[in-house]
Amino acid sequence: MHYRQRSVLFAAPGLVIAAVALAASGGMTLGDIEKPELLIAALCVGFIFGMAVEELLSTMRRQGWRTKNRSRWEKTGTRASIVPGPWLPTPVPEPPKPIDAADQLRIVMGSNFTIQPLLNKSEARVLRELDRIVIGCNPSWQVMAQVSLGEILRSKDADAYRCINAKRVDLLLVDGSCQPRHVIEYQGGAHHQGAAAARDAVKKEALRRAGIGYYEVVAGQTTPSELRRLVEKLVDKPNVA
Repeated sequence: MHYRQRSVLFAAPGLVIAAVALAASGGMTLGDIEKPELLIAALCVGFIFGMAVEELLSTMRRQGWRTKNRSRWEKTGTRASIVPGPWLPTPVPEPPKPIDAADQLRIVMGSNFTIQPLLNKSEARVLRELDRIVIGCNPSWQVMAQVSLGEILRSKDADAYRCINAKRVDLLLVDGSCQPRHVIEYQGGAHHQGAAAARDAVKKEALRRAGIGYYEVVAGQTTPSELRRLVEKLVDKPNVA
């Protein structure tokens, strides 16, 4: 509607100019205006002239608006925020390649290593006491320390195996056939901080499903008599021929 109104407004002066031009060029008089073909020609010329003027003014207004707002675009960075197409999918980063033995050797040769005690003092004391009691109950049984669950448990479920592979148990009792039989976890004073309880629950459930016993000894309750009662309950009596 607005477009048509502007076209008529710009066409009106065009009609006047066209009529004057026709009169000047062809010697047309006022009486010739009554001729329909001349009137139609004047209307067409006026309409076309009005449309041309409107298009010219519209173009000038757009250019003026762009010039006026150019500085605002440069400050806000509006143009920079528009990413030109075509838009390609974001590439997925490739997983890091596994380090082969040669790379591992190079890394190890450039590093230093120090000895890390297998057990702290309290755990070492419990190990020595358990080992003495276990051998006294059945010489074929042994006590092992810091054993990886990935070495004594197997699972066809790869995800389940990854959950326990890197976890370790404090002490492991194995029978004369080196079959894992019972796990003993030493719970020190700060053992249950953070996510320790959740990690223990994972280990306990995996061991239970494998048929391996799980027992805890708490700091302050590891006297020789208390450990002996536990060992006598767990270790099989030797067969007497």
